Amino acid sequence: MSSRGEGPAGGPGLKKKPIWYIKSGMDKEFTTVSIPTSLHKKIEESIKGTEYGSVSSYVAKVLRESLFKAELATEVFSKDEEEKVKERLKALGYID
Repeated sequence: MSSRGEGPAGGPGLKKKPIWYIKSGMDKEFTTVSIPTSLHKKIEESIKGTEYGSVSSYVAKVLRESLFKAELATEVFSKDEEEKVKERLKALGYID
């Protein structure tokens, strides 16, 4: 698979940015993932004329995006961290 990275995006609320960030060119090892031939053909057709040079590069991008979104949904501040942020915001007069 290709190594196209997706950068982190800020999220609403008190969520942290993900710990992982795959930067383009950093992936040096690869493995094989099997998908149905019919799906491979559909992807191959849909990426014709796009920036993706192969089904692998497209699939790698889609999986990175999916993992990134899942991590954003689960990576929140701990109760202790959230309490510290709230205390600091109160001290600065932003919240009552």
